Amino acid sequence: MHVQRTILATAVLAALAPLSFAQTTTKQQQPISTVVVTASPFAAAEGDQILTPAKVLSGDELRAKLGSSLGDTLSSELGVSASAFGAGASRPIIRGLEGNRVKVLENGMSVSDLSGLSNDHAVTGESATARQIEILRGPAALLYGSGAIGGLVNVVNERIPTELHEKPTGVAETRYSSVDHGKAVSFSGDAAAGQVALHVDGSGNDSGDYHVPDGPDGDTVLNSALRQHTLGAGASYIGERGFFGASVSSLKKLYGIPGGEGARIDMEQTRYDIDGQLDQPMPGFDKLRFKAGHTDYGHVELNAEGGPETIFSNRSTETRLELTHKPIAGWDGSFGVQTEHTRFSGLSADSGESATVPVTVSDTYAAFLVEQRQVGSARVNAGVRLESVKREPEGGMPGRSFDLLSYSAGAVWPVAQDYSVGVTASVAQRAPGTDELYSGGPHESTLTYDIGNPNFKKETSRNLELSFRKSTGMLRWQANLFENRVRDFIYGEVNDTLLDDEGMPGDELRERIFRQADATIRGAEAEISYNQHPGSQGLSLRAFGDLSRGSLDDAGSLPLQPAKRVGFEAGYKHGALRGGVSVLRALKQERLASFETTPTPGYTQLDANLSYTQHLRNADLTWFIIGKNLLNEEIRVSTSVLKDIAPLAGRNITVGVRAAF
Repeated sequence: MHVQRTILATAVLAALAPLSFAQTTTKQQQPISTVVVTASPFAAAEGDQILTPAKVLSGDELRAKLGSSLGDTLSSELGVSASAFGAGASRPIIRGLEGNRVKVLENGMSVSDLSGLSNDHAVTGESATARQIEILRGPAALLYGSGAIGGLVNVVNERIPTELHEKPTGVAETRYSSVDHGKAVSFSGDAAAGQVALHVDGSGNDSGDYHVPDGPDGDTVLNSALRQHTLGAGASYIGERGFFGASVSSLKKLYGIPGGEGARIDMEQTRYDIDGQLDQPMPGFDKLRFKAGHTDYGHVELNAEGGPETIFSNRSTETRLELTHKPIAGWDGSFGVQTEHTRFSGLSADSGESATVPVTVSDTYAAFLVEQRQVGSARVNAGVRLESVKREPEGGMPGRSFDLLSYSAGAVWPVAQDYSVGVTASVAQRAPGTDELYSGGPHESTLTYDIGNPNFKKETSRNLELSFRKSTGMLRWQANLFENRVRDFIYGEVNDTLLDDEGMPGDELRERIFRQADATIRGAEAEISYNQHPGSQGLSLRAFGDLSRGSLDDAGSLPLQPAKRVGFEAGYKHGALRGGVSVLRALKQERLASFETTPTPGYTQLDANLSYTQHLRNADLTWFIIGKNLLNEEIRVSTSVLKDIAPLAGRNITVGVRAAF
């Protein structure tokens, strides 16, 4: 990739040159902000994101909602559900859109796993060591990929430090969960040596099969155990005008596939990243930011005897160069370029030949621009992204190229003190994924025989959103209405035809054919919160409701649609004591695709948490207990392909302790 090497060399030299002559400054350690959205092009606060509706999970809220997967952690957020493929694999679903339509980032760079390929593939973004997790939609998503029609999730662990600490700081946590006899640990630490900032983090999780309420299939979801550990380290050189750093991390995970006849997935990923920022790089510009990452991902699908069936691999190299300019005619914003080179393969362990999807090399080149300005009392912003995607499969399949144009514009007006209304319109195009184009074989973990179509067109989504918000004061609220019309929407239709591994009539695998049709997704979200003393002690309350409905034009509902939900949360903090309770009610979901047969019953999920912090000489020790599904309900979620096989975990009590210094 000559272009990637040129960008890499240029940016590294540009970043290192001024830093080598800069005077360093040692900053006091600052607490992790719970409101600043790092993935926003304007580094705006969460409450200012009416044009790019956002949620930031951090601090005590993140620790209390932490689950065994990213989807589980975010599943009670406004407009967010989860694919719930057992304890080991659960991906966020935003407004009824899943897979490659929801982009998952780590520190602003793609996780480059294969979780968008199939629900049984786990997300490699790790919640246990995250300092905050951001959910973002709207124009800001154009910075990271045209395919993010649903939105994006950014897991921030600050593995490459951006500031110097006067003394070492860190946090370590251990927890035990009753429902699966799970034992989990995590830690992170930061220190400085002169002008060099250092970071290390890691986590481990060892859980057995989880328990569910008694039913006809027993009280345990067989083959739902998981074992995982991660380790990462980073360092950066920090000067007055910026920083330049690098990091390396590894993840290993082994987890079962419920209902997959004892199948398991053995996953491994090694990731290398560099990140640099130069302030005031040249006249007219505030900031130059360069990022590059290389990911070596692989997983093996194992049968019940532990033998390998299919070996998946995805090697990816991504670069980003972004410039933030000073105001021009009242406009301020960012523009840049992005490249990505990936080599995907899914090979038969027996023959070494291509299995479900052929070996495919994909190259992506993109340029983007996001701007905002004040026009009278209104704040407007707009973004555009040009992208070229090329896929070249091996084995005689036809290569495909796609030219994508995505753009967005919106405005927000104050209608009274502390009250505002906003409207956003966007068009986003997505290139069909490798699996959607070239699948032609068995997928053992999902028990399907997948068939793609190399002649698919690109998807084009047209979205309109109306938002209302009160974002200051003790009482705050927001409401969003949206409609998303998608031309040439790609989905997998599972029929009753049974095939064997060779695609011949059999009794093992259900045929899944990828198809294209126009679709419409409509929905609404509302949330109201009360904080007696925002960011401090006292009582906090939150109530929310969300719904979305996706349908194929004149052909019934989209598959795996989320249920209508309402929820309520109450929290109280007094001194060292903190507690909370939440209730989530999901209604029965009967809007089925033409090939779906089972409606999903409603459920009520009751959760609670309590913690107490001891202030010791050099550390804070926090003891906590978290209860989930305290009513021990049988919870089946409509967005899971395993809803008829594997309900969510039953009553779970988690106890643990966290030390921060």
